[in-house]
Amino acid sequence: MTEAHPDRGDKKLLLTQLWKQLPFFVWLIALWMMLWGQFTWVAFLTGLVAALIVTRVFRLPPVELSGRVNLWYGAIFVLEFLAAVVWGSLTVAAQVLNFSRQPGTAIIAVQLVTDDDLIMTHTAVTASLIPGSLIVETDRDRRILYLHVIGVRSSRDVERQRATVRRWERQIVMAVGSRAQLALVRADAATAAQGGAR
Repeated sequence: MTEAHPDRGDKKLLLTQLWKQLPFFVWLIALWMMLWGQFTWVAFLTGLVAALIVTRVFRLPPVELSGRVNLWYGAIFVLEFLAAVVWGSLTVAAQVLNFSRQPGTAIIAVQLVTDDDLIMTHTAVTASLIPGSLIVETDRDRRILYLHVIGVRSSRDVERQRATVRRWERQIVMAVGSRAQLALVRADAATAAQGGAR
């Protein structure tokens, strides 16, 4: 009778781990489908097989997820990201086609609010996928992303770019961050708003 409880505990632990890893598994399948440019059942099934192979052959320590997913903020993030990609593409095209002046460039450092590898990675990837900026270095210990950006002509433009990256971090945390991270980014946003109001 005492042996039945550890089995149930083991099963519950296994189910909890599977539930926490499910978003990564789904992401691997979605990434597979995007790489092939096909959203078909065949692409889904081959992505499922690829995800199984990747997660079983290349076993890494499990990444601790917050366990919190806000679909509303996730949808807002996706829509704003798509709009930013389109706007960034148009902006870069306009800068390239404007032969009368060279677009200014800069390497900027952006101090992130949260201390989480996953949030930092998502923020870096998001910033890099938007045309006009590219992550060139990360400083994990100090939570700093270094970006190469174009279209920068003044310190005001630099601050606007920093605020944009911090906004992406905030939106990612609002969608999938922990409650503690959510409190941090909200406090940072309130501080930034008070600083801007002065």
